[in-house]
Parts: sequence; structure tokens; C-alpha cells
Amino acid sequence: MFSLERAVVCSLALLTSAVYAVKPVEVQGQDFVVADTGDRFVIVGVDYQPGGQAGYKPQEGEDALTNGTVCLRDAALLQGLGVNTIRVYNVDPTLNHDDCASIFNAVGIYMLMDVNAPFGGESLNRADPESSYHVGYLSRTFGVVEAFAPYPNTLGFFAANEVINDLGTADENPRYIRAVQRDLKNYIKNNIDRAIPVGYSAADVREVLEDTWAYLQCAIDGDEDDMSRSDFFGLNSYSWCGSDATFDTSGYDDLVEMFGSSTIPVFFSEYGCNDVQPRVFDEVQALYGRQMTSLSGGLVYEYSQEEADFGLVDIHSNGSVTLRVDFDNLQGQYNELDLSIIQSSNDTAVNLEPPECGRSLISSSQFSTDFDIPETPDDVADLISNGLDDPNRGQIVDVDETEVPMECYGTNGNVLEDLAIRPLPEDQSNTPSGEDTSGGATGTGAAPSATSSGAAVPAVGGVPQGLEYGAFMAFLMWLA
Repeated sequence: MFSLERAVVCSLALLTSAVYAVKPVEVQGQDFVVADTGDRFVIVGVDYQPGGQAGYKPQEGEDALTNGTVCLRDAALLQGLGVNTIRVYNVDPTLNHDDCASIFNAVGIYMLMDVNAPFGGESLNRADPESSYHVGYLSRTFGVVEAFAPYPNTLGFFAANEVINDLGTADENPRYIRAVQRDLKNYIKNNIDRAIPVGYSAADVREVLEDTWAYLQCAIDGDEDDMSRSDFFGLNSYSWCGSDATFDTSGYDDLVEMFGSSTIPVFFSEYGCNDVQPRVFDEVQALYGRQMTSLSGGLVYEYSQEEADFGLVDIHSNGSVTLRVDFDNLQGQYNELDLSIIQSSNDTAVNLEPPECGRSLISSSQFSTDFDIPETPDDVADLISNGLDDPNRGQIVDVDETEVPMECYGTNGNVLEDLAIRPLPEDQSNTPSGEDTSGGATGTGAAPSATSSGAAVPAVGGVPQGLEYGAFMAFLMWLA
């Protein structure tokens, strides 16, 4: 017999689940794992910065994660695409990001956050890192940590991006990258109630790549708890170009050999060469195939079409969106993935202790072998010990709206009807669902699939989980 009390309990559980959809992710050796379950987490992602660098407008109170309506639109499309992670480059830690973070959380999409931004004093100076390593800069990075740490779908923080991009920047810069990582990790340890990984995003410049990874993953004096050591290593790789490329000709075979003995997770923080257009993304099958299980996936560059011509969608001035052929092709590649490989344990993982830092790890005579990391400035050490004064701390909020209010168009020009997010139950992240968002242009919305049970969100009494709370309760009273 139907029980109203039981139905109310179930309904409240679903509503709560829509708020706390994902579990935090942590590092375990060569892998990311879901903290509560220990299940391996592999990044199936897209780099997300609508408007490009110009979309970062702190003076106007705007960045990529301040407009909840925009994030609702993009979350619906990204959920249908099948991603579980976005990378966001430029954010202002003083602004409110609760709506956007909560929407992406609800649909099972994690966020990798850069702590740096493009304006003066907001990142390490590649040409003179010492000049930029000061309390003003580090206070900003701690502010980003405070703003995003409360969101369970914050996967990690990039301490720097391509600060080493040739041999000329490989002398002083490595020491300062480790210094920033140390300060961020110590701040998190002392002021945040959960561990959040901190790492680096590297340029795929082969003359410095392996040395960069070796320098950042080693342990100074053999100390496995060395706080300056990277927790993960991202690689911005564009070596696979077009349908004629292969695992060998793209150099993916060299990357697998290079990172096979990694003691930290390695993944593509950017990929998707656009020399041949539209992009076919054949590399997706290799990246998530059995030959590359030692890597932890990657993020396609990038969501929106900007000047660099890497977009998956066109965003119009009225807020509407048109999917590009690249979107369809990427979705098709995701839909062909063998999820059992992605979700299974990493058979190639090796339980190695991190190597002790030393000259023998570095192959180039021009790359730094100095592991004397700059000391934390006194005024920064005080912040690390006591925390920022009255920082802006984010919080997960209820996601009441699910339907996308602006029009979105498929590649065939037809409107994607009934486009909406589909919040996932607790502990589940988004996965490719087999959906063809643009093909039929009938717009079934972003039907999710989930990593925990492999099932979409259930209905209670035939009522979709996205139903408004008031209407749902009225429905339950009617059943009683």
C-alpha cells in the first residue's frame, strides 16, 4: 500500500540529492578517486571560459561562473554532451558563484579551478617570478581557495599554467611553481575542512615537458609529505591532428611511456587540435582506451567559440546558443566509449614512492636542478596560519530552475526543445549517455547517465525528479 510518510521521505531525499550530487575527489597514487568509495575517477571534460579572457570582468562583477542562467544553459548542453568535469580559468574570488557551482554540482559535473587570472598581479610573472611572488598575489590565490573549497564538486586547483614553456623559462620558474603549490596546500591544510588537490598545467613542449613533470612530482629529501610537490600534472596537448593521426604519429605512445611510472595523476588539461576542421576527435578513443589507462582522461579545448577558433558552440549576443559540428562529433566519440574501461581500476598503476629530488632526474643541462624552494614570506605565513580576514566563502544552494529559458539550436538549425538540466542523485557524476543532442533536433534535453548505478534519475510515483517542490507535494497529497 502506498505510504504518504514514505513518499515524503523519498521525495525529500531526492531533493537533497539534487543539491549534493557529487562526492569530493582526492588523489591516490596515480589516480583520482572518489573520497567515500575509492572508485577511480577519470576526467571526461571540457575547458569552460565563455567570452574567453574578455569574459573575465571583475570591475563589472562578472566572470564565467557568476550568471546562473548562463550556467543553467551550458550545464544542460554539457550534461547532454556527456562530460563530468569543466576547467575554469579566470574567476574573481570576491564574487558570488553559488548558483553556477550548485548547478554544475547538481548535474554531476566537477570543476577544476585556476587560481590565477590575466590582470597584473594575478599570476606568476613568467619573465620574473620572484617579482610576483608576494602577499598581494598569494592572498588572491587563497581567496580563490576559500571561495570554491565549500563546493563538493571542486576537484582541484591549478597553481599555474604554462609558466615553463621553453628552456629560457626553465631556470628560475620551477622553484616558484613549487613555492606557490606549497603555500596553497598549507593554506588548505590549515583553513579548509577537506583536502583538495593542487597541481600544474604544462605546455606540451617536448624539450621541457619530461623535466617539468620530473621536477614537480619528486619529493625533496625523500619526504612523501613534501607540500611543494604537485598533487597532479595537467598537460596542454595538441599533437593529434585530424583523422590521419594515429597513436604513434601523434606522439601519444611517447606520452604513455613518459608518464607510465608517474606517482601522481596525469591528464590532458587541454586537447583538441584544430588544424583540420571540423574536428573529428579520433583521439578520444585512444585517450580513454586500454593503451592509455595510466592517464586520467582530459579536457577538450574549449566550450565556446572564441578568437582562437576552438569552440564547440557559438554563443550569440542574445544568450542563445548554436551547436557546432565539433560538438556533434565529440558527442559521437564520447558515446562510443567503453565506460567499463573508464570506470575500472587502473591496471597500469604502480605503487611507487615518489622519487627523491635530485640532479639525476633532470635530463636537460638548461633545466633547473635547484630544489631550494623560496621561503614563504612572513606576511604570507601569517595568512596561512590564521586564514584570510572575512573571506568570501561559497555555499551550495538549492537549484530550483531546471528548464533553459533561452533558445538553443542544433547544427541543423532546429531548436532543441525542452532543453533542461536533469539533477542526479547523491554520489553520482555525469557520464556519456548515448544521446544525440543535435541529430534529430527534437531536443529531448540532457538525459543523464550516472557512474554509481549506471542509471538515470528515477521517478517517484511516475513524477520526474525535476518537478517543482510545491507541485510534487501537492501530488503526494493527492495520492494519499
